[in-house]
Amino acid sequence: MKSAKKTSFFSGLTRNTFLLALTSLFADISSEMLYPILPIFLTQNLKVGGSIVGIVEGVAETTQNIVQGFSGWLSDKWQKRKGIAVFGYILGAISKPFIGMATGWPVVLGARFMDRFGSGTRSAPRDAMIAASADEKMRGNAFGLEGAGDNLGAFIGPLIAVALLFLLEINIRAVFYLSVIPGGLAVLMIIAVSERKVAFQLKVKIDLSYRQVPAGYRKYLLATALFGIGNSSNAFLILQTKDLGASFKNTILIYAAFNLLAALISYPSGNLSDKLGRKNILLVSFIIFLITYTGFAFTKNLWLIGGLFCLYGLYQGIFRSVGKATAADLVPAHLRASGIGWYSTMVGLSGLVASIVAGQLWDKVSHQAVFLYGAAFSIVGIISLIILIPGSQQKSVNHNI
Repeated sequence: MKSAKKTSFFSGLTRNTFLLALTSLFADISSEMLYPILPIFLTQNLKVGGSIVGIVEGVAETTQNIVQGFSGWLSDKWQKRKGIAVFGYILGAISKPFIGMATGWPVVLGARFMDRFGSGTRSAPRDAMIAASADEKMRGNAFGLEGAGDNLGAFIGPLIAVALLFLLEINIRAVFYLSVIPGGLAVLMIIAVSERKVAFQLKVKIDLSYRQVPAGYRKYLLATALFGIGNSSNAFLILQTKDLGASFKNTILIYAAFNLLAALISYPSGNLSDKLGRKNILLVSFIIFLITYTGFAFTKNLWLIGGLFCLYGLYQGIFRSVGKATAADLVPAHLRASGIGWYSTMVGLSGLVASIVAGQLWDKVSHQAVFLYGAAFSIVGIISLIILIPGSQQKSVNHNI
């Protein structure tokens, strides 16, 4: 314990917490150089419709989240986090250039699958290392810092894309090739992390049975799923912004501003959830989602759309950090990677449904229908969270297991 104190940073956060935040920063720079241009690359360069965009992004995001469930279980079974995480970051870094080589959407789908498989492989073990890097009272801060790094990378990445495309005027495919550089830096950061041994019996049996986890955790997964069924890929927000008249460059810049706000709110929201309770802060994020999607459904004003997209960044920053911290609270420490992995799997499965439905609505009903659908399920999610999760859900149930 003395050595841990020597490596502590401000507010009880450790060297590992900061290294993991830097890992997420570089990884997201790599990913977000591509994300805002990918739906436009698909629709304009490869000439596909909204249904294909929904399938590509739905499969990609679901792959990430489903794989997290398995990698989390494997991480708990082996009681090793770092090696699995390093493999995932390497896979993500080398996959992105294949998108630049694509002449048809199936190649993009394959590359996105590989990229998100890597992301899913690394996420739960990394999140378990984050949870272990700070004591329980500072867990919201730890996840908030990592979320800030993640979302700051998501702000910087689109700016790099704008600089490459509009200042240096390079070909759009070259952006996919150059994304390997920050991806490689993320690998170096995760290698520098010192893995801590779990101070529990290492031979404990890891049971994947859904019925073996605490009832409060199962209810939280249900509330998350009911909300997530309406939470489709952000690609539809990007396409709607572009379709309402924003230039390619301004669309990317609006997306960058969205990620900047997400980065700025991540750490404070984690800190507030430590003090005011997870449930209260999560409810705020769900309400922001409802406002954003309702606005996207009814307004055609480009300035208002830009403002709503930026507001949506507050939802993103809060939900990403506080949602995971809540999942970590609701399971015992030796099952923490599994708990976060199951949570992410539920987010992914519901997101797959949302994105496929959104793609069909986009092509066959109307663009407005995509956002009305999302707004409706956000109301269901708000009600579910209020009913299913008692109190403020601030304290960890680990004490009760």
